[in-house]
Amino acid sequence: MLIKNQRKSALSLEEPLLHPDHARPKTRREFIAQGFMAGAATLSGASLFNLLTPQAAYALSEELENRKPECGIRTVGGGKVPFICFDLAGGANIAGSNVLMGKQGGQLDFLSTAGYNKLGLPGDMLPNQPQFVNQEFGLAFHSDSGFLRGMQDSTSIGARALINGAIIAARSENDTGNNPHNPMYGILKAGADGELLSLVGSQSSESGGNSMAPMNLINPKARPTKVDRPSDATGLVDVGDLTSILSQSDAVSVLESIRNISLDKLNLNAVNTGLANDAAVKSQVDCGYIKSAHLIEEYGNPAAVDPSLDTKIVGDSGIFSTAEFFANDRLGREFRKTASVMKLVQNQYAGAGTITLGGYDYHTGERATGEARDYLAGRCMGACLEYAHRTETPLMLYVFSDGSVSSNGRIDDSQGGRGKGEWTGDNQQTAASFYLVYNPTGRPVARNQQIGFMRSDGSVETSSSPAANNVNQLVQTIVLNYMALNGQEGEFENVMAGHGLGNPASRNRLVGIEPIS
Repeated sequence: MLIKNQRKSALSLEEPLLHPDHARPKTRREFIAQGFMAGAATLSGASLFNLLTPQAAYALSEELENRKPECGIRTVGGGKVPFICFDLAGGANIAGSNVLMGKQGGQLDFLSTAGYNKLGLPGDMLPNQPQFVNQEFGLAFHSDSGFLRGMQDSTSIGARALINGAIIAARSENDTGNNPHNPMYGILKAGADGELLSLVGSQSSESGGNSMAPMNLINPKARPTKVDRPSDATGLVDVGDLTSILSQSDAVSVLESIRNISLDKLNLNAVNTGLANDAAVKSQVDCGYIKSAHLIEEYGNPAAVDPSLDTKIVGDSGIFSTAEFFANDRLGREFRKTASVMKLVQNQYAGAGTITLGGYDYHTGERATGEARDYLAGRCMGACLEYAHRTETPLMLYVFSDGSVSSNGRIDDSQGGRGKGEWTGDNQQTAASFYLVYNPTGRPVARNQQIGFMRSDGSVETSSSPAANNVNQLVQTIVLNYMALNGQEGEFENVMAGHGLGNPASRNRLVGIEPIS
């Protein structure tokens, strides 16, 4: 008697991905990619000595004002477009079933039926049928994309009308955090910065995410601060009980008095630390008091950076309902993580941030698991875009993953599978990245909505752009696009010396969106 192969059941968002063709996860990155780890928070609050940042002290003394640059204190952000990237750990599908990718002629230069079949789309859902193309966000998505449905549920119609983007054909290795995908250090070099700190990331790693950062861009002094929940954000400015005992102004005065006593001891009594860098050590101690005073004056109430208290984010009129934001499940955890990073970046407390979502190695022999996780990613991406709309600030939102997946064409006709092809294996040939830009003054103008292209069979044409087969050059391409948004395209050579993107004329095809005001 013949026994038919039965389709596997879809996994819940809480369940890890177990693949018989994968070794047991051993590293942090492998646990994240397969969904065993969602990321636990580490409180970022520092001691009074470390939290320091001046402006309170400055108000009372011209000398303190002059010491501000010396102490490394920022009172404004970098003045650049805020930047958030999503690191979908494990190898998510991006091209075809989510964002449309075409041949040399662009997104709507359609692939073959077999090519779309490999990208998880059956013959009756091909984008060469107009009903399966959605351009609400400027960039063309498949109309039944999980990303798209999630973004639609998190954004208003008004926000969608002010967004555009580009997709980039870009192969990368499957199931590894060793791809140097993360561009945040390059974005920092291009001028992004924040009032409190430069970079934040939801993972405690050198890059702030699951994937690595290019080694030649890493700046140890700007290592991302780990933020993946509201308490991490408020911990950045938590000064303990000082402001509950004293008023903000009194607390500032106390710190200034302590600072003056300290200076008397160091200078008037000619204390010598015995160190070769005696003057530098004394300067650092003094900066500590100055920074603390500034921190209390500017952020004496940690509610200023708490996303859970921001009615634009949480509540009856918020992006997330109170119930879903505080839910003790994966949805709640991912929403809190996203909100914490976007609150800091969009308000220019940080210059750029990475949000890692785990469990995107979803070639589980069915489609429903991948659809649910794509929808979750879309909700989180859409939240960032909608918050940009509500705060009337621009945003560049970049999405990448380590590798990708492909389908063998078998259809998952379950409710969750939505009649699409099952994801049956890793496939770096189908990989891509994309970005979206929100501009509060009008929809961004596209120069090239597709960078590089696919062959008719659904595989990346590796010669189609420098980014197509080189992850380091993919990061360079993202930095180029970020600088173009900020009107700095002509400065690219200075910021990214030794890049592999060619001369200015050849780089024109690598820029997706024109500068925004």
